[in-house]
Amino acid sequence: MDETVDILLTTYNTNPEYLKIQIESILNQTYKNIKLIISDDCSTKKKVREILEQYAKKDKRIELYFQEKNIGCTKGFEFLLNKSTSDYIAFSDHDDIWYENKIEESLKILKEKNVSLVYCDARQIDGQGQVLHESYLRYKNMPILNGEYKEILPFSRHIAIGCSQLFTKEVKELMLPFSEKTYAHDWHSVYIASKLKGIYCIDKPLFGYRIHEGNIFGGRSFKQNIKLWKEKNGSNFKSYLKYRYRAITEIYMAGSLMCKDFSKKMYNHTNKDEKWKNENLKQEDAVIQYYQKAQNTKVCYFAFHKFFKYLAFKGIGKRKYKEIMMLHFPVLSFLVFKVS
Repeated sequence: MDETVDILLTTYNTNPEYLKIQIESILNQTYKNIKLIISDDCSTKKKVREILEQYAKKDKRIELYFQEKNIGCTKGFEFLLNKSTSDYIAFSDHDDIWYENKIEESLKILKEKNVSLVYCDARQIDGQGQVLHESYLRYKNMPILNGEYKEILPFSRHIAIGCSQLFTKEVKELMLPFSEKTYAHDWHSVYIASKLKGIYCIDKPLFGYRIHEGNIFGGRSFKQNIKLWKEKNGSNFKSYLKYRYRAITEIYMAGSLMCKDFSKKMYNHTNKDEKWKNENLKQEDAVIQYYQKAQNTKVCYFAFHKFFKYLAFKGIGKRKYKEIMMLHFPVLSFLVFKVS
């Protein structure tokens, strides 16, 4: 395995110690043929710039860019994807800790399984690096894809956090350029990979995924998210309906609309026949309609069989019951919201 792997890392006012630990863990990978491409999003912390410049001087495998103005996380990854030239690409967070075999193991499995994208499990760690959960996938009840999955699933559900992924150049080229609806680069990559050679989960932790007060997305639990919402917006039914509408709109619906934006481009790129393409387009339209109806339900949405068609899969565990209640039985899910 002599191919170069591009590792894409964005930074913004990162905790300096976290940043140093993560860069060291990337540079110390057992797979040495890597290029670490870093984009700093106009950090105001001088220490961040100093650390990045020091590492870039020490290791020729680092390619460093400083943005002139803040462009945000999503645009930052689009910028880095445009800079990538290698056949294999990995996303990286700025505050995790990669185990030394992460790239080697991921590239090996991607080739063995002949898929377009692999993702792995992680140990969730705190600010001090202590393990909170041995399996992020099981803690978050995330789908575990082993090559057999419903075509619609990567369209309708977020599958894999970006820092767990390794994917091919073909996926990257189809991701670009991002559209106005691209809000989650990692959902975007999974959707595209699912329409090419597919996705495979490496069901073991290959890095420490850090959760702390400064996380943008962070991997917080349902209860933690509910607590934060209630502190800001109250705990009555009106507040819950706003929370529910926002969750459906900004996660489920937004992800599907983002994928839909790339549907025709994707289907024109595949070698599948017209019948397959038309069936997939119909399914995707049906998912969006499902979310639209769920969005506006205040009492009960009886078509819960659609949840099992579009969202249920191996690995989601108890999550399916919470989601069925939220999407189909707002009054019952409000009671959970109230006591959480």
